[in-house]
Amino acid sequence: RALRADAMHGWAISERIQQISRDVLQVNQGSLYPALHRLEHRGWIKAEWGISELGRRARFYSLTTSGRKQLEIEFENWNTLTDAIARVLRMA
Repeated sequence: RALRADAMHGWAISERIQQISRDVLQVNQGSLYPALHRLEHRGWIKAEWGISELGRRARFYSLTTSGRKQLEIEFENWNTLTDAIARVLRMA
């Protein structure tokens, strides 16, 4: 979801996730880049070389059309799962 609005390079994606989650989620580089490569391989994101805000060459990732569709599917699946968990916890 961090890529929903704009293309971002890996470090910025990691920072955005941390910011959105209020520092609850922290994605290390060793996990992030393999995940980005898998998403790119599936056609859900695309990567292009560009220049970062610090003037360094970096790969910028953005959602593809199929990636946006998949994001909506995953979001619906997540909502279904969390709703089910909430119902179980209310019964406990």
